[in-house]
Amino acid sequence: MTEILALLQFIKPLVSKTPVRQRSRVLEAIFAMTGRITMLGISRWTGSGGSYRTIQRFYHTEMPWREILWIFFKDLLLKITEEYLLVGDEVVVDKAGKETYGLGRFFSSIHQRAVPAISFFAFSLVQVKERHSYPVQVTQIVKTEKAAEKEEPGKKPKEKRGRGRPKGSKNKTSQALVLNAELQRIQAMLQALLSRMAGILPIKYLLMDGHFGNYPSAWMTRQANLHLISKLRANASLYEPFTGKYKGVGRPAKYTDKIDVRKMKTKYLKETTFADTIQTDIYQMVLLNKEFQFPLNVVIMLKTNLSSKAQGQVILFSTDLELDYKKMIDFYGLRFQIEFNFRDVKQYWGLDDFMNIEQRALTNAANLSFFLVNLSHLLLQEFRHSNSDYSLLDLKAHYHGCRYAMEAIKLLPQKPDAILLADVFEQIARLGMIHPVFGPSPTS
Repeated sequence: MTEILALLQFIKPLVSKTPVRQRSRVLEAIFAMTGRITMLGISRWTGSGGSYRTIQRFYHTEMPWREILWIFFKDLLLKITEEYLLVGDEVVVDKAGKETYGLGRFFSSIHQRAVPAISFFAFSLVQVKERHSYPVQVTQIVKTEKAAEKEEPGKKPKEKRGRGRPKGSKNKTSQALVLNAELQRIQAMLQALLSRMAGILPIKYLLMDGHFGNYPSAWMTRQANLHLISKLRANASLYEPFTGKYKGVGRPAKYTDKIDVRKMKTKYLKETTFADTIQTDIYQMVLLNKEFQFPLNVVIMLKTNLSSKAQGQVILFSTDLELDYKKMIDFYGLRFQIEFNFRDVKQYWGLDDFMNIEQRALTNAANLSFFLVNLSHLLLQEFRHSNSDYSLLDLKAHYHGCRYAMEAIKLLPQKPDAILLADVFEQIARLGMIHPVFGPSPTS
């Protein structure tokens, strides 16, 4: 397990020696252990120097996780010649009790309703060619309660004004857009991340799901000199821009016909495909939406069931008017890679398991889970040279077997020679693997 400690040397300048040693013991235990990944569980799988009190001190030590995630990715995972996309999304973790820092009611896509939980917003970099996502920044979302407005005693309620424009009112200059609390948090995270990547990794596109398919999100993205790729509502009102001549009377026309996605003009058709009884028509055009202050590059995917004539549509958009429809569809599909990060941190690396309630310990537990996504991918690369199907379950089975082999070797009165020792580790480490990468042992 020395390879884990060797990989941690890249972040050694960011933390002192003690957290590095503690982190190596914690990581070795997490890779080898089974069951829930809690502080108590980790302490049972660590060797000498890994008591429960030591694990507690590690989780309550302040660590610069933003720098750790970025430096580890930059030094060990970044391929500067490849194209990367930036993806942002929120992950919700159910939590019971009342003492956990940041506990609130957040919408869970699993439960399809708001549940008591804690929430984290993560940015990941997706390599287009490899089609894999690497978390580079994680921040907890803490909601602030609005102060209740107290009505003054004896104050009469404000009368509603009548319909229409008040007499004598004058036109007002348009005010600058004010972002809500959610977008302000994301904007601060985005600016901090882009400042770290400046001069190292050029990023052009930010991918976000349909929750952010609105003008404030697009405006925030353009302020960061990025282009947004997202999804509009299926019933979004879209209009063709006016291309006629101004008649010299009244306000110049801006909009013409409203788009009916079920009856698109053939001049916008880019591609038609068939799969069994499903016909898919893809359209691309530059359209306007009255909520946006700038035109949008829109791609409409209209699917028709030729048997039942039922139809459904997906409307993607980008603020980059030159982006090709094939790339837009492919890039938006890559947004889902961050969901695989969320799956891994919950299923393998303890995001669903930790029981910390204090802010610092909770931050360390969550960021450690996302750090393990990148570390495990780096370790998997060595095994996948021999077997491309090698998975995270195989990796954990490997370290689980190695731990048992180490404990068994300690019981022997005399340590075996190096060749036999390597054979013992190989045989025990491959016992629980689904896709073993080692060949049969010559002594078996």
